[in-house]
Amino acid sequence: MRSLAAGARYGTAMALRRRPRGGASTPGADTAATPAATPAGAPPAPPAAPAPPSGGGPADALTAATPPVPLGQRPLVRIGALSWSLIGVAVLAVGAAIVLGALTVVVVPLVLALFPAAVLVPPADALKRRGVPDAAAALIVLVGAIALFVLLFRVLTPSVAAELEGLADSLERGYGQVRSYLRSGPLGLDPVPVDALIERVRAQASDDAGELGPRLVEAGVVLVEGFAGLVLGLFALFFYLKDGSRIAGWLRDLFPERIRADVQACGDRVWFTIGAYIRGLLLIGLVDAVVIGIGLVVLRVPLALPLSVLVFFGALFPIVGAFLAGSVAVLVALATNGPGAAIAVLLLIVAVQQVEGHVLAPILLGRATELHPLAVIAALSAGAVLLGVLGAFLSVPIAASAARVVGYVRERVPG
Repeated sequence: MRSLAAGARYGTAMALRRRPRGGASTPGADTAATPAATPAGAPPAPPAAPAPPSGGGPADALTAATPPVPLGQRPLVRIGALSWSLIGVAVLAVGAAIVLGALTVVVVPLVLALFPAAVLVPPADALKRRGVPDAAAALIVLVGAIALFVLLFRVLTPSVAAELEGLADSLERGYGQVRSYLRSGPLGLDPVPVDALIERVRAQASDDAGELGPRLVEAGVVLVEGFAGLVLGLFALFFYLKDGSRIAGWLRDLFPERIRADVQACGDRVWFTIGAYIRGLLLIGLVDAVVIGIGLVVLRVPLALPLSVLVFFGALFPIVGAFLAGSVAVLVALATNGPGAAIAVLLLIVAVQQVEGHVLAPILLGRATELHPLAVIAALSAGAVLLGVLGAFLSVPIAASAARVVGYVRERVPG
């Protein structure tokens, strides 16, 4: 009994010590805070269950555990922001296209000068490394390139011009044979109205002849613009050879500092693509012209020299140029030597194109212009519609450069 009384007094004293200072206590609170005395040897009482949260059930607990999604992270809001961003980019692109179209006389020479610069920069840099001043090295290389071009023009022009009339006659005879075949109705179909198409073109030309005065004025304007563009292109080429690295650095520094490294990387890829493209095309065109010219001589097809020159320039327009140049060669062989020679020339051109596509192009162009043939044809068509022959020439390197830049951006962006 004495031990029980002592235990009770000890529990009461501990409860009084745990009472908060300065605050009154209620009898219910003291009773709840004071543990009941347990007899010696009895098991301890189980702990009391925690009181449920006041004023809510499971739904309130779930709401408190899941914070609301910020407005900027909601899917519908993100889709709307992306849509407006795309609209803004499209508007800027259209505006830039309109401005560039109005400044064609300035923009086109500056862009065209990049292609010969990609070929002439290595010899200019070699002269600079040997101690030649920048301006002198650029002038030597530019004058040498112009002299070489004029020499080739003087050597080839008389021979080609002397055979152009024969080439025109052969094309007319070959076309006449093809037209007679089309008139007979290929595969039993109705005859193709070739004469009607030709007559329609002649009628259109006769209608345009009545506007001779305005046509002459337009031709004069085109000539003046062409001469101005040629002069501007030569000046641009000179400064590309002289100050190419400084010009590239100035363009890079126009961008914010945090993205200058990326701009530099994209510029390097574009420059590599242009250089590899033009050098590869020139070498491929030279090989095609030499091999096909030798084949035409072996097959005794006349006009081998002008046809070889045509093949060389056709190589500057991938796929389409080779097809057109090959078609001309086949028509000439058909008109002069008959169907057997035409088939042999066709097989020769197909074999050369296969070697070019599977051997020469991967070696000479490498990864510079890895475009699907459908993408090449689409780019050529779009360029021809926008800028004619010039657009067809510029379209493939521009598309290849854009593909390289997109690939770099895709590698940089995570996910």
